[in-house]
Amino acid sequence: MSDHDMQVIDQSQEADPSVQIAPVPRVSIQAFCETSTTAAIVNDAMADRRMSKAHVKVHMGGGPAAVETYRTAPTPNVIVIESTSNRAELLQSLDELSEFCDSGTKVIVAGRLNDIALYRELMARGVSEYLVAPFDVVTFIRAMSELYSTPGAEPVGRVIAVAGAKGGVGASTIAHNLAWSTARDLDLATVVADLDLGFGTAGLDFNQDPPQGIAEAVFAPDRLDAAMLDRLLSKCSEKLSLLAAPAALDRMYDFNETSFDTIIDVLRATVPVIVLDVPHMWSAWSRRMLVAADEVLIVASPDLANLRNAKNLFDNLRAARPNDSKPKLIMNCVGVQKRPEISVADFAKAIEVDPAIVIPFDPKLFGTAANNGQMIAEVEASSPIAASFSEMARVMTGRSEIRKAKKSLLEPILQRLGRKKAS
Repeated sequence: MSDHDMQVIDQSQEADPSVQIAPVPRVSIQAFCETSTTAAIVNDAMADRRMSKAHVKVHMGGGPAAVETYRTAPTPNVIVIESTSNRAELLQSLDELSEFCDSGTKVIVAGRLNDIALYRELMARGVSEYLVAPFDVVTFIRAMSELYSTPGAEPVGRVIAVAGAKGGVGASTIAHNLAWSTARDLDLATVVADLDLGFGTAGLDFNQDPPQGIAEAVFAPDRLDAAMLDRLLSKCSEKLSLLAAPAALDRMYDFNETSFDTIIDVLRATVPVIVLDVPHMWSAWSRRMLVAADEVLIVASPDLANLRNAKNLFDNLRAARPNDSKPKLIMNCVGVQKRPEISVADFAKAIEVDPAIVIPFDPKLFGTAANNGQMIAEVEASSPIAASFSEMARVMTGRSEIRKAKKSLLEPILQRLGRKKAS
């Protein structure tokens, strides 16, 4: 067993899916359960995005089965032992297991006894963590993650993926303004990564034309490290950097599912906030970016195609991310004159999600910002749209809850547009 200090996980409150949990590294985990409930929890955890790199096996039989298994087999990186026995039997089982445990193996015990004397006995035996039943999937994943979190290290970077329900709905513009607001208003070092290598617009929106960017990183994953990534980043402001797309068609950009994993891992380890500008497409790698992100933001306009696509996206992501906060919705380009639209209320009802913010159609403001290579707040600092981006930055980084009052910032504009349409 390792010398890692034991951490007692408190199950008194339900685990919050929105709490930042670092992905578990590529380790082997074997769980020896005594109850079907705990076995089901471990199996459910195996399907979670944060456990995707770990190799997990579930056995029944508890401590005695583990002892028999490792008499003749090497121990994995992590052993999980569930025990419904009394204190003496649990400690005896751990003592027997310690005879066969490799020095680097970490042990987690799941039991039902909430006893400080037992905690001390377990710590003395080198147990890493003790989970008191009942516990849920998120608590189990957090325990695994914290086994490999260095004490005192900076927290892992938060990945926010932004995608459009349909092409041309302004998802890239919203991703760039969100990143800019996060860096400026929250004073957090932020990287916006443009994943649309052929047609990305981040360089235009930030008025940047870097000679290198994300292409150099994705095509040379074996050489990518923090130093190389820093050379590829283009500085937009003191706190904001851009990993730009080449926006060139001199090569094909056909990627496999894990092509961007190394980039995301390096960014997570070095930057507090990463905003992914995910192009409107459905491939193995684009889905992986959405499923693996800490927060997902879907941008849609109020028409039928957007409604169908948004519902499909939300249904798919809900199923793939059962232990995470739900994707959030931004309604964009609302109130186009003479255009028949699905009402925001009906749109939200159909996909069972209230929009985080509603952005009115304002071609002058957005067009000016795009043509000048500026953000909305740089063009019109007092705009309620700029204030909405600032609030959204707080929500997506876990700094505040979505406040319904913030939606009222846009009501005067929407009402004014409605009066114009009526006239």
